[in-house]
Amino acid sequence: MNTLVTETAPAGPRPAAHRVTGTRVLHSEWAKLCSLRSTWVTLGLTLVVLIAFALIFASSYAPDEEGPMSDIGDGVAVALGGINFAQLTLGVLGVLVMAGEYSTGMIRSTLSAVPARLPVLWSKIAVFGVLAFVVSTVAAFVAFLPAQSMLSGSGIEVGLSDAGVVRSLLGAGVSLALMGVLGVTTGALLRSVAGGIGLLVGLLMLLPFFSDLLPTALNETVSPYLPGNAAASMFTLHPASDSLSPGIGLVALVGWVAVAAACAAWRLKRSDV
Repeated sequence: MNTLVTETAPAGPRPAAHRVTGTRVLHSEWAKLCSLRSTWVTLGLTLVVLIAFALIFASSYAPDEEGPMSDIGDGVAVALGGINFAQLTLGVLGVLVMAGEYSTGMIRSTLSAVPARLPVLWSKIAVFGVLAFVVSTVAAFVAFLPAQSMLSGSGIEVGLSDAGVVRSLLGAGVSLALMGVLGVTTGALLRSVAGGIGLLVGLLMLLPFFSDLLPTALNETVSPYLPGNAAASMFTLHPASDSLSPGIGLVALVGWVAVAAACAAWRLKRSDV
């Protein structure tokens, strides 16, 4: 009587060809991000919005007439007139990048392939942050140049060689990228597209409203450190006396992102999908 003998392969580490590495996770997240049509539509919308608002504001600037554009003090503020809307578009896209996988169920496959989990979050943050920074910075510089040409002779036009201008435009790119990353972390924390967008909007729009309800002294202390105000200090050419310096504004905004990322990492590591 013949006996069929089967051999079980010894347990051991994965072959190098199948091992999960940080580089492979980054490549995977890059491929997923670039394959989504919403990524390019939203990034394109950010670019168009910044340029369109710059041209509209520059063409309607009239210092001798009463109106919403008459009190703008410098050409950088005109060129970055659409940055608040761009913050929302990139923040919402950041939420979709992470929470979208939970809504479709794709996150199960992702975490099965990367059991350590946290590399997925760090890779999404890195990939989206870099892409958002590149697009936002290009948009800021592209919006700046025609706006200054249209403002020629107005008295508020500035050039790239003027003090603080390049810093302001780079600050706009960094602040927009951080807003996008904040969206990724809120999406990872709440695991819901609607919830993540709601939290993001609350941080950007509702927190300033509630801070205005505080006693004046406390509001003046807290308000500059709110996400939107900290971001504004990074790209404002001539910050107000009661606002943060660009460097402190960067630290404050990074702090908000770091706290949100830490909370998202804790939930991703500790709770089930």
